[in-house]
Amino acid sequence: MKNITEYLERTAELYGDKKAIVCEDKLLTYGDYLYHAQSSGTVFSKLMVPKSPIIIFMEKGPEALSLFMGVAYARCFYIFIDPKQHEGRIQQILDISNAKLMITYESSLPSTIQYSGKTLNYQDVISEVPDINVLNKVQCSALDTDPLYCNFTSGTTGVPKGVIVSHGSVIDFIDEFTTTFKITDKDIIGNQAPFDFDVSVKDIYSALSTGATLVVIPKRYFSVITSLMDYLIDHEITTLIWAVSALSMLVQFKGLSYKVPEHINKIMFSGEKMPLPILKKLQKSLPSVLYVNLYGPTEITCNCTYEVIPETLNDDYAMPIGKSFLNEEVFLLDETNHLITEYEQKGEICVTGRCLALGYYNNPEQTEKFFVQNPLNKVYPERMYRTGDLGYRMPDNKLYYVGRKDFQIKHMGHRIELEGIEVMAYKNTSVNQACCFYIEEKHQIILCYSGSIDATELKKYFIEKVESYMVPTIIKQFENLPLNNNGKLDRKQIRLEYQSL
Repeated sequence: MKNITEYLERTAELYGDKKAIVCEDKLLTYGDYLYHAQSSGTVFSKLMVPKSPIIIFMEKGPEALSLFMGVAYARCFYIFIDPKQHEGRIQQILDISNAKLMITYESSLPSTIQYSGKTLNYQDVISEVPDINVLNKVQCSALDTDPLYCNFTSGTTGVPKGVIVSHGSVIDFIDEFTTTFKITDKDIIGNQAPFDFDVSVKDIYSALSTGATLVVIPKRYFSVITSLMDYLIDHEITTLIWAVSALSMLVQFKGLSYKVPEHINKIMFSGEKMPLPILKKLQKSLPSVLYVNLYGPTEITCNCTYEVIPETLNDDYAMPIGKSFLNEEVFLLDETNHLITEYEQKGEICVTGRCLALGYYNNPEQTEKFFVQNPLNKVYPERMYRTGDLGYRMPDNKLYYVGRKDFQIKHMGHRIELEGIEVMAYKNTSVNQACCFYIEEKHQIILCYSGSIDATELKKYFIEKVESYMVPTIIKQFENLPLNNNGKLDRKQIRLEYQSL
């Protein structure tokens, strides 16, 4: 298989009349999905040179997904932009991509956004009659190394980095992912993640490859927990592949006390460390569910390791990120690029395999910095991705995540990983959310959290549990910590809110 459109054609042939995508009152069957993809693909093929970016500027839903496949038919790659994003970020992405074509609901962008390319209306694009001859002519030269999508991460410098991923990497991962977790045409996947966040790649392409139904959950449902639970139940959702913070909401806002979505049989989470108290409460309410901890940055196509969670957890359970998927090699390197083989020794998590992204779009400097020659291989070229994450192995040979290399600080003469402080906070069952940062000029470790324990008691807890240099200087309680569009803790906003107090 060379192109993701082969998933769509195969599935449409098998399940043409079946619900493919549902979003409130919107519905596409797999037959509709294919027709709309080929319609838009015909338009794109006539306008664009293969391997060019096409901007999809609209809210997530069936329309955007059919356009993704149209872009794939044209051998181009899509960049999804939600119009509700901050205008400054939208402008940055447009400037970096230099895309010549954009599809939106409107004839023009807001006047505050500068864009000199061609803009087409969605309805006009899907009204085109598919020209199979045009599509076949383009597809006959398709390669599995062709780019499929470009998702922009936040970037450590404040400038977004576009991670560009090929068809082959997605196909390779999704085939393994759906096989490992037995995702089939009987599943109904509840999509939480935005389409520009790689968690959604698992939703979109797991459904497309197996014939499962994808139910898109609009963002506003996550603001009213009762409506969210009703939505999950009404659509008989079986599979949740969500960010940790989004799952935590089900517990924190007592959604599972309101109603239990009993059709759910698989819950997979990633993006952050899952607080053990939250996981135990989920298991108590949904005891017959398969729970999986997934790990991996955007640059390695979704995930590179996984851990199936035991059915019974004790209070000292240290959750591993587990073992690598069969098509990927994950290992630890020390600061001198030597392989770490000893248990409990920390090192940088590095990955090789077909899963690796093509690199950062229009950013050769960052690509060369993180996508490097594997230093363990001296005899032929082999790309390796440096995750910037720290981990270690235990005698069970499973990998354990420690935190980011760039979350390390030097405080009171000691090297400290700030995420280690967050992990300790989460071990207190009265803490729901935790975010730690360092104010270097004041030499202060700040811990912001939400939960039922007051700050004084939490400070006592830290004094009893960790060395004095790891006790947060200031502990501040919030009712809830803000989340970003991807459902993760919004660390930048948390820091700003703290500093505004």
